[in-house]
Amino acid sequence: MSDVSRYLDFIKEAEKLKTVFRTAWLSDGQRETTAAHSWRLALLAGILLEEFPELDGRRVLLLALIHDLGEIDGGDISAALRPDAGEKRRMEQAAIDRLSGVLDERTGRWLRALWEEYEAGETPEARLVKALDKAETIIQHNQGKNPPDFDYVFNLEYGKKYFPEDGLSGWGMLAALRRLIDEETRRRAAPPATSSRS
Repeated sequence: MSDVSRYLDFIKEAEKLKTVFRTAWLSDGQRETTAAHSWRLALLAGILLEEFPELDGRRVLLLALIHDLGEIDGGDISAALRPDAGEKRRMEQAAIDRLSGVLDERTGRWLRALWEEYEAGETPEARLVKALDKAETIIQHNQGKNPPDFDYVFNLEYGKKYFPEDGLSGWGMLAALRRLIDEETRRRAAPPATSSRS
């Protein structure tokens, strides 16, 4: 039997993700946390799984829940800041290695493998979660009470490579979802109409 105290220690460590703030705002003007983003990404993935019967639904949900776990030590670095990808990966890998070490060896290897699968983005499950990660981020940007200088235009290209132009089954639905999100983004990016009085 596994040492149950390791699971407790791990989940206590994971609580820190609730304190990591992102460069996104909620509809009430509060800053979004990485944990809140991961939760809504998992919810989005979960409700869309019916569209992807060929995928391993459990893995999809787990990938969504752990995809940003590496931000627990170094925080969130916005893609709009165009961070050094190698440095960002090294920081997140170190956090995943630390967190994996809290668990027993077998479970720690499993956690690292899941995170690596997401990072590589080669399995259909990881590709779906990567696309939905970008979608959830943009949805939040469109839904949030953002500062006046918020850069909506950046989102029109953000993560586009993860969305197929067309496709079978759920993948075609994913392309349609992106088109809807982009329409919302264009509306948010448009300067407000000024009224002229005579």
